[in-house]
Amino acid sequence: MKCLVLVSGGLDSTVALALAISKYGSENVCALSISYGQKHDKEIKASIDVCNYYNVKHLFLDLAKIFQYSDCSLLKGSSKDIPLESYKEQLEETNGSPVSTYVPFRNGLFLSSASSIALSLGCDEIYYGAHKDDAAGNAYPDCSKEFNDAIGKAIYLGSGNMLKVTGPFVNMNKADIVKLGLDLGVPFELTWSCYSGKDKACGKCGTCIDRLNAFKINGIKDPIKYEVE
Repeated sequence: MKCLVLVSGGLDSTVALALAISKYGSENVCALSISYGQKHDKEIKASIDVCNYYNVKHLFLDLAKIFQYSDCSLLKGSSKDIPLESYKEQLEETNGSPVSTYVPFRNGLFLSSASSIALSLGCDEIYYGAHKDDAAGNAYPDCSKEFNDAIGKAIYLGSGNMLKVTGPFVNMNKADIVKLGLDLGVPFELTWSCYSGKDKACGKCGTCIDRLNAFKINGIKDPIKYEVE
């Protein structure tokens, strides 16, 4: 059995990589990192560090052109600022619509592209790090269990029943993922989550707030550096 893992360089995908390695062994796991025009492309550097740590084959794909028509605040081509508030606060402003950092159908595109690569490499399964905190309130609808089940079925059928899609965290929150990562010995100090892409994490954007809270719940200090401690 072989597994392809979508690895962004962030906390969730790194734990997904560690989980896949614990199941399949590093020799049967490969990683795929995707550039999509994100402002925080520092996460690609983090993905390289993570994959070097685990000594897994690391592939890259650039899908930035597909998102050139989007004004998502997460993208370099957008004039919008990244919100410096929690996702709960953002959803109150959007009245339940996806937040401004939702990249249009990103996970759908990523998983479709990854499926083609996975099949070409002889993989049997794809792992990715979507979790229920991101799906909550429709902030990122392509992180939900419903989305995971639907696209998983489509990819399984479209691959001739050869490829399975697994979102191991779709029923878990970020604190649960940090706990699992600690159990697996994940090098969290190598990961990057912040949307700012600066030398230090801002500590104020939605993903920073969620990450800091997840470590706090586990009684552990986040090992990366923040502008605001």
